[in-house]
Amino acid sequence: MTDITLLDGGMGQELVARSGDAPTPLWSTQVMIDHPGLVRQVHEDYFGAGASVATTNTYAIHRDRLVKAGIEDRFAALHTQALAEAAAARAAHGSGRIAGSIGPLVASYRPEAHPPYAEAVRKYAEVAAILAPAVDILLAETVASLAHASAILEGAGGQGRPVWLSVTVDDEDGSRLRSGEPLRDLEPVLRGGGAGAVLANCSAPEAMAAAMTVFGTFGLPYGAYANGFQQITKEFLKDSPTVDVLHARPEMTPALYADFAMRWVDMGATIIGGCCETTPAHIAEIAARLRATGHRIV
Repeated sequence: MTDITLLDGGMGQELVARSGDAPTPLWSTQVMIDHPGLVRQVHEDYFGAGASVATTNTYAIHRDRLVKAGIEDRFAALHTQALAEAAAARAAHGSGRIAGSIGPLVASYRPEAHPPYAEAVRKYAEVAAILAPAVDILLAETVASLAHASAILEGAGGQGRPVWLSVTVDDEDGSRLRSGEPLRDLEPVLRGGGAGAVLANCSAPEAMAAAMTVFGTFGLPYGAYANGFQQITKEFLKDSPTVDVLHARPEMTPALYADFAMRWVDMGATIIGGCCETTPAHIAEIAARLRATGHRIV
């Protein structure tokens, strides 16, 4: 039937769960520092579950976050470590692609905190230049506004790698970005910035169908990878949050999540996966459903 790119699932929450450590504002970066090799294990488990893409643990490696922890001098080294762990997992698996994750500057879900355009472009370009030689795709994640989208597409462009732009949408109205801007207004930004695909991530699964309807009019490959949070809390939107203020939805089992994912495929999505609070079990269930319905995972 259709070729489907199956992304992996959540990394940060999975690392925190496996490490047993208390969450810190550095989140998955801190776990990588304290437990070298754990990121590789998570990547390996996602490949084993059926994912065809490993997303690097680089989402939160930005200078503004490292400065607060007094470790800005480790900026390049942390990127190198995350890239090496993804590459090692792919080598062990024998196939797959690597997506270089570029998360938001300053904070997730907070478009009002995003830096001015020129500053943002420069900072995104610095990260993209480090990632590009070692990845197949540059994945701009949790993009919350049109300004954020424009800046990261310009910053990540010109590196010889396709840039997939993934936006975070309103949990109650998936036709709008977290900024409140209409998702349909993203089309000229995607065209002007040369995006290779458009996705929605780290929003409620229930919101993704509305986003797929809009994406289907853009003429680009599209898809979704939702989170399993009950909600993005006000506590989490404060400065330097920790993830222990976010809570998983106990009902979001692999089977239920796969129901949502297969609905997105029915709506034309060709790139699917999971975000925070999804696990290798969720990806394995999606892989099984895709194969059972005649799709090919690529």
